[in-house]
Amino acid sequence: MISQFKEAVVAEPDGICIMGHPGDDAFDPLIDDAESRGIIVTSQNTELPIAEAKYCANGFGYVGASNYSAGHKLAKQAVLEFGLGEGDKALVWGLLAQETRGLRSQGCIDGLEEAGLIVDYMEISDEINKDATLGTPVVTGYIAANPDVKLIITDHGGLTSTVVTYGKAAGLAPGEVNFAGFDLSAASVEAIRSGYLRLVIDRQPFLQGYLPILQVCLTKEYYFAGLHIDTGSGFVNADNVEILAGLAEKGIR
Repeated sequence: MISQFKEAVVAEPDGICIMGHPGDDAFDPLIDDAESRGIIVTSQNTELPIAEAKYCANGFGYVGASNYSAGHKLAKQAVLEFGLGEGDKALVWGLLAQETRGLRSQGCIDGLEEAGLIVDYMEISDEINKDATLGTPVVTGYIAANPDVKLIITDHGGLTSTVVTYGKAAGLAPGEVNFAGFDLSAASVEAIRSGYLRLVIDRQPFLQGYLPILQVCLTKEYYFAGLHIDTGSGFVNADNVEILAGLAEKGIR
């Protein structure tokens, strides 16, 4: 993301919409440079609070959900829906190593531990981050070593959409282990239909792609300051997935 941002600045566009995964420490010097060139910068999916505070008047906003809150909400909902409690084992497979993005994984962990669950954590490697199918031996190995695991939260859209592959490779029947994750997509719809993926929190990623572009346009044409927009945190499971399936397949939900 940092390399791509540097390349984008060289092209001297009117605006650049970024995802804040690398965090303020990594991004802010580059944002300072872009702003000095008159380029509008705004963020989506993962917050950059320092940059947003500094450049809000110049159109730097945020579109997405609070990462920590989203993770915490998903954990609490999973505990409720699956009847989990004291002493049950769960795995969170996430991205704690990423400064701001990792808050979502931390929210998952905290929400589960507050309910009394025993939580294991695994970091998503760079290789698996790029190709979710490479995670198959990792999750099958974990399940083999922890046959009592009741819940696996995949804190990554690509991994969440791949849980059918993971479950089948581990020899699991649908629902034998509760998989939950992020976000709604055509692939996660199919995973829910399969019975392996039991729950996703839908932070409405279409809005996270559309509204930052609108932010840049509003700032460029009408001098609007940055807007901080929470895209919400609804839940999708087998009970309501068909209502949204057609929209997800079109890339709208």
